[in-house]
Amino acid sequence: MNMSLIMMMLTHFFQTATSVYEMAANAESNNVDDGLTLQMVRDSLIRQEDTIVFSLIERARFPFNSPTYHPSYGSVPGFCGSVVELFVKQTEAVQATAGRFENPEEHPFFPDNLPPSLVPHYKYPEVLHPAAMSININKAVWDMYFNKLLPLFVAPGDDGNYASTAARDLECLQALSRRIHYGKLVAEVKFRDEQKDYEPPIRARDRDTLLSLLTFADVEEAVKKRVAKKAMTFGQDLKLGDGGEKGKYKVDPAVVSGLYGDWVIPLTKEVEIEYLLRRLD
Repeated sequence: MNMSLIMMMLTHFFQTATSVYEMAANAESNNVDDGLTLQMVRDSLIRQEDTIVFSLIERARFPFNSPTYHPSYGSVPGFCGSVVELFVKQTEAVQATAGRFENPEEHPFFPDNLPPSLVPHYKYPEVLHPAAMSININKAVWDMYFNKLLPLFVAPGDDGNYASTAARDLECLQALSRRIHYGKLVAEVKFRDEQKDYEPPIRARDRDTLLSLLTFADVEEAVKKRVAKKAMTFGQDLKLGDGGEKGKYKVDPAVVSGLYGDWVIPLTKEVEIEYLLRRLD
C-alpha cells in the first residue's frame, strides 16, 4: 500500500476533524452567513467514518471480556452497575468539567447530574434551532452497540483487561453518537434548502413523508461501500515486501457496512425527523 496513503489515514485518526461548528465560527467571524451547506456536513461525516472504523479496530484488539458488562463483577461501594457503566459515568463527569458537553456535537450517555464545566465558556455559533438541545438518543446507541454490534466484531474470550476494554468501548460509543447526532445538522441544511417541501409534513407531523424526503438510496449505498472499503484498507495485516494478507482484516468490512446500513443511517434519520418535528416550534 502507498505509504503516503497510510500516513494520511493515520492523520485522520489522530487529529480532530474540523467540525461544522468550526467552519461556521470562521464564517461568523468574517461577518457572513453561517455558511452551513450540505457538502460541508457531508465532508465532516466522511471524516468521521475514519474515526469510527479505527475505533472499532482498536476495540477488536481485545476479546469480548464479558465481566466488563456484568453488574455483579467487582461491585464498587456506592455504585450499582457494570464496569463499563462506571467507566463511562466517571469519564463523562471529568469531560464535563473540561467543557466537552458544551459543544453541541457532543451528547453524554449519562446526562443526569453531570458537573458543570470549570473552563471558560466558548460561544459556539447558533447553527441549529434551540430545540436541538432536547434531542439525545444515546440510549438507543448504547443498546445497539452492546446488544447488537459488539458480538459481531470481537472474538469470544476473557483476557482480564476490563478497564482497557471499557475505554475502547467508550471511544466507539462517542464516535457513533457524534455521527448519529449529526443528523440534526443534516436536517437543518436540508430544511433550509427545501423549506417549502418540508414545512407541510412538519406541520402535519407526517413522519413517513419526512422519511421519504430524507432518504436517498444511492447516497446510502455509496456510504456503505465506502466504509467497507475503509475497513479493508485500514484493517489489513501488512508485512514488508508484500501487499498484506488478502481477505484478512482486523474488523470484517461487511460488519462495518452493515453497521451503517442497519443502524447508523436509520438512527441518523430518527434524529433528523425528531429535529424537523421541532424545527417550526
